[in-house]
Amino acid sequence: MTPTDNNVGFRHFHDQLAHLKQRLLDMSDLATSLMDLSVDALLSRDANMAEAVITGDRDLDALELEVEDQAIGLLALQQPMARDLRFIIASIKVSNDLERVGDHAVNIAQCAIRLASTSTVITPDPEVAAMARRARQMLRDSLTAFVRADGALGREVCRADDEVDAMHNSIFRILVTHMMEDARTITPSLELLLVSRNLERVADLATNIGEDAVFLAEGKQIKHHAEEQELAASAVPVRT
Repeated sequence: MTPTDNNVGFRHFHDQLAHLKQRLLDMSDLATSLMDLSVDALLSRDANMAEAVITGDRDLDALELEVEDQAIGLLALQQPMARDLRFIIASIKVSNDLERVGDHAVNIAQCAIRLASTSTVITPDPEVAAMARRARQMLRDSLTAFVRADGALGREVCRADDEVDAMHNSIFRILVTHMMEDARTITPSLELLLVSRNLERVADLATNIGEDAVFLAEGKQIKHHAEEQELAASAVPVRT
């Protein structure tokens, strides 16, 4: 193979990488838009807006398949190395997480449709809205961290997950109080509890993407506290 052939092959590979990155960006834009729309539908009790989320999820599913096919093709045909290899592997994982974000957006939209049909209104909407804002910000930050290979931002996203977990526990206590005080609030309270659970899962998925951003940037696995375990193991004195 001549140097010219090598250069052409190199450019072709990086063109394919750029296309994969763009489709992943398209997928992240759609996933975050569906999340925004589902929460807006919930807070405004807008069933038509919620139906648009359910329709849009099909496009997200199609994008996941496209990203996965492109990534597998690059792995099979190009034999990438180092950061390129990490990016392609992580792209498959991130696309799966984004598809699951879409599923949670659909779940929230379905709750919005059911809540739109009930006349009972309860008060934890501000708490749900605050939790939604935090989960959506985590999702946006995690995707920014991944695209920019920003390990520090990825770690920040992972640390923020505890805050969303605390919000979920707070909403649970508020809703249980409502249900104990007034049986008419049981149905809408259960719907909002389901919404809170879905938002908590979106935050978990954002954490996954943040961990993948660290892996991409630093080549380190921090899932399941792997980094802490590695540091602890290295600190154990060797017996002679």
